[in-house]
Amino acid sequence: MTKKKRILKSMAALAACVPLLGWAAWPEKPIRMVVPYAAGGGADNTARVVAQQMSIALGQQIVIDNRPGAGGVIGEDNVAKAPADGYTVLYDASAFSVNPSLRKLPFDAAKDFIPVSLVATAPQILVVPATAPYQTVAQFLDFARKNPGKLSFASAGGGTGSHLAGEALNEQARLSLMHVPYKGGAPALTDVMGEQVSAYFGNVASTLGYVQSGKLRALAVSSAKRVPGLPDTPTLAESGLPGYNVVEWNGVFLPKGTPPDIVQRLGKAVQAAVNEPQVKQKLLQLGLEPAGTTPEAFAKFVQNETARVGALVKARNIRVD
Repeated sequence: MTKKKRILKSMAALAACVPLLGWAAWPEKPIRMVVPYAAGGGADNTARVVAQQMSIALGQQIVIDNRPGAGGVIGEDNVAKAPADGYTVLYDASAFSVNPSLRKLPFDAAKDFIPVSLVATAPQILVVPATAPYQTVAQFLDFARKNPGKLSFASAGGGTGSHLAGEALNEQARLSLMHVPYKGGAPALTDVMGEQVSAYFGNVASTLGYVQSGKLRALAVSSAKRVPGLPDTPTLAESGLPGYNVVEWNGVFLPKGTPPDIVQRLGKAVQAAVNEPQVKQKLLQLGLEPAGTTPEAFAKFVQNETARVGALVKARNIRVD
C-alpha cells in the first residue's frame, strides 16, 4: 500500500469515528440553558452574562429558559429528564447542594447530573444596624452570650444562603440567635436598618452600598478571604471562628449520560467565558468571585458542599415549609 493510500485510509477511519466521538458535530444548534429561578434575579443575571460569552466560544446561541419554583427543583427536574445530548444545560446556584437535605426530590441530585464547572462564588457580609452597640464580631458574640434570646438574624427565606450562614454562625459560635425569615433580601435589609432584627448575612451586591453609606455596619464577611470592596472588614475565620467559610455559588451541570467529550468542551467554554476580562469585571460588579473550574474539581466542590449543608441541617434541625 502506498503512503498516500495509507493516509487516505487513516482519514476515512477517523471520519467514521466522528459521529461516535460527538465533539466534531456538537454543537450544531442552539443550546437551552435552564435557570431554575426567576428572571432578573442574581442567578439569572449572572447566567446571561456568562452565556453570552460562551455562545461566542461555542459558535452557537445559548437560550436562557427560566423555570422557577420549589426552590429550584422544578427547573432541575426539567434538566434531569432532558436528553443527554449537550443541548440542555442547567445553570444552578447553591440551592442545588441544599435541596437534597431539605426537600423530597423527584430525582437524585448526586447521580442524575454531571457537574461541568463552578462559575463563581458569592461571599456574604454579616451586617448589623449602624446604631448597634457592638463594633466587632468579638463584641457581637460576647453580647449574644450575655443576653441569650435577645438577638436575632434575618434571612431571605428558609433554606436560603443567608439562613444557612446564620445557622452556621449559631452552630460554630454556640449561639441561640433567633431566625426571622423574610420573603426576599430587600425586606430583610430594611428591617435590619430599622433595628427590627439584629443581624443579617447579605450578598455583596445588595448590601455593600448600605455599608458604604453608613446605614449598616459590616462586622465580617463569610468567605475564606476578604472582599475587595471591604478590605478592612475581616473574615469570620479571622474573627475567632476558624474554618468558617460559607459562600453562595453558581455553576453549570449537564444531565447524566452526556458524552464525556461534550462535558469537557462545555467546561472549557465556561472557563474561557469566566476568565474573559469583561465578563470577570461584570461578575465582580455583581458581587461575585469568578471561578471557572474543571468538571472534576466542581464535582468535588458540590460533593463537599452537599455534605456540609447536610450536616448543618441535621445539627440545627432546619426545616422549610
